Amino acid sequence: MTNNPKGYVSFVLHAHLPFIHHPESDNYLEEEWLFEAISETYIPLLMNFRKLEEEKVDFRLTMSLTPPLLSMLASPLLQKKYIKYLYKHIDLCENELVRTKDNSRMNNLSKYYLDRYSSDLHIFQDVYNCNLIEGFKHFQDIGVLEIITCRSYSWLFPYFIC
Repeated sequence: MTNNPKGYVSFVLHAHLPFIHHPESDNYLEEEWLFEAISETYIPLLMNFRKLEEEKVDFRLTMSLTPPLLSMLASPLLQKKYIKYLYKHIDLCENELVRTKDNSRMNNLSKYYLDRYSSDLHIFQDVYNCNLIEGFKHFQDIGVLEIITCRSYSWLFPYFIC
């Protein structure tokens, strides 16, 4: 029997979106990609990292954050638009609660999304002061998250290359 050396596998979380920023419009469809990514990916990641930290779980992750994404996350205008996006969805969920009051399955779904968007608003504004980059930086600073960058060619191609 031969002695096989141990190998290692690394999973790198890759966070990127093409740069989309339209200050001339209050309601630009492509900006919703960013807002959906914040609600469906970046806030949940940060909350899970926080839970692991609170439970004193020794974890290590590597994550790339591309310059276009960081630029959009740092934009005060896009931060305000994200808050407006959340309020719009909270309002829709509240209306859906009324509309679906006689359909328990749909009403429960409306409650779920109302809670989720309300939680996202609280986390974004109150926990991270609209600055998710600082949230990721905290985990880098305590040594559990290695943040790397990636050269993005999204301005040249419909897909990015790293």
